[in-house]
This record gives sequence, C-alpha cells and structure tokens, in this order.
Amino acid sequence: MDGARSIWLVNNAASGSNDGKALEELDQCLGSHGFRIAHRTVFPEQDLPTPAILDAAVIECLAVFAGDGTVNALIGTLAGWSGAVLVLAGGTMNLLYHRLHGERSLDEVIAALADGDARRHRPGIIRSRHGDALAGVLAGPGASWGSVREAMRDQAALEMAGTAINAIQETLTGKQIACLEPKVGNDEGYPLINLTPTDVGIEIDAYAATTAKDYLDQAWALAKRDFRQGPHDRLGTPTRVRLASTGGSAFGLLIDGEQSECGAEEEFTLVRSEVDLLATA
Repeated sequence: MDGARSIWLVNNAASGSNDGKALEELDQCLGSHGFRIAHRTVFPEQDLPTPAILDAAVIECLAVFAGDGTVNALIGTLAGWSGAVLVLAGGTMNLLYHRLHGERSLDEVIAALADGDARRHRPGIIRSRHGDALAGVLAGPGASWGSVREAMRDQAALEMAGTAINAIQETLTGKQIACLEPKVGNDEGYPLINLTPTDVGIEIDAYAATTAKDYLDQAWALAKRDFRQGPHDRLGTPTRVRLASTGGSAFGLLIDGEQSECGAEEEFTLVRSEVDLLATA
C-alpha cells in the first residue's frame, strides 16, 4: 500500500447497506484503486469529524458510506471545509448518491475518482428553518411514511405492514398541503408534496389522493421503497417555495428521510452546498 492515497471513511451501521460484507467489499474496492482508509468513523456511536480534525490528519478526501440522513448530518458538520466528500451508496434510498453519480456502480465511482474523473461540485440544496436537504423534502401527512422507512431499514416485515396501513390512512384522510408561493396546483392542496433540489431550482411534485392510494397500495407491496416513482404532477421548479396546511394545523416533514415536525406554514429556499461534493455523473 506504499503510495496509497489516504481517505477518511464514515459509515453508519444502521443504514440500509452497511453490513459487514458490504464494508469488507468497500475496503477491498478502495484498496484495489489505490486508496488507504487512514481513519474510520462509525456514526452515531462516534462523533463526526470536523474540518479541524480532518486538516490535522492531512485528509483531503472523506468518503461517506451511509444513507441520506447520515450524509446530511456530515455535510452540516463540514461546512467550510477545504476538502471534498465522496458520497457512496450505503443507505436505503441513496438519493444523493444517484444525483451525483447517476447509475454508476460503487466500483465505477471509486475507479473514476482514482482516474481523476471526479469533479468537485457544490450542488443546489434546500434550506429551511428545520435544516438543509441535499436529497429532498417530503411534506404533508404522508410524511408518516418515515415510520415505514425505519421498519424497512430494520427489515421488520410485520412492523412495515402495520405502519404502511397507518401511513396510507393518514395520507388519504389527513390535512392537505398547498403551495402558496409560487401559487400553483390545486387550491384544496395535496396529501403529499415532494421538493427535490436541483442546481437551478426546487422541483415541486404533488401527489393527489387518488393516485397516492393507487401507487402506495402497489409500491409498498412490491417494496419499491420510493414513493416518488408514483404518478404525480410537476408544479414547477422555482428557487423559493412556501407550503401551508389547508387546515391551518402543523404538518410533518421528512428532510433527507429524517422526520421533523413543523408549523402550519413553511418556507424553503434553494442555496448552494457549503462543502465540495465529488460527482462522476
């Protein structure tokens, strides 16, 4: 391993693709492409590294093998760092991974980095008073799908079935969410609104109650794991979005897959990431 490039690895044992075999294969893949894991952080058992810690260790590249929630926490900790973060597919959804690398496999991504074909990029992200979203925000009573997500992460089939039933019921009968700014979509609102950051704006996708039921009934039965594949209406791609509950009550949020409670009205703005991420797509 003489001449190997040092890398700091962060992983989360509770994430969807972080079993011992997957970690061993990742270690081998990094080694075969000339990288050496100089330091390792297992989150949340260990604290995430800070810019000062990484600089003291002379680390210029940090790889994170975890889900979107852990990646979110890490990027928030590293704001202002001069190095670059390599996001790998170590979670359940891996939405940010696909945003940065498309459909490339883990080996292809690491090979691209080794060959100098990965570029530094500061993608657009969604900022709100509840935190930043690098992968996306789900708003509405349908945010109860976070409970299903946790059951899926733990591979708890019976729990998933029960929480899925509750989530479908809440999605179809809960208070609706409307887009106030820009003024688009149905005035009556929707049970689910998904916000996805891009480099030019925030994609607003709205899921009507009937199509949500049609999709949810079959999507979770088939374990597709991503409601966003279901039928929906694209309402626009502005740089600022204001959502509100049509009933005037608080609604739920999933920010990069992590649950958060908010008020009856919330604002979301497109900003740039404050950390360089490595992209190969």
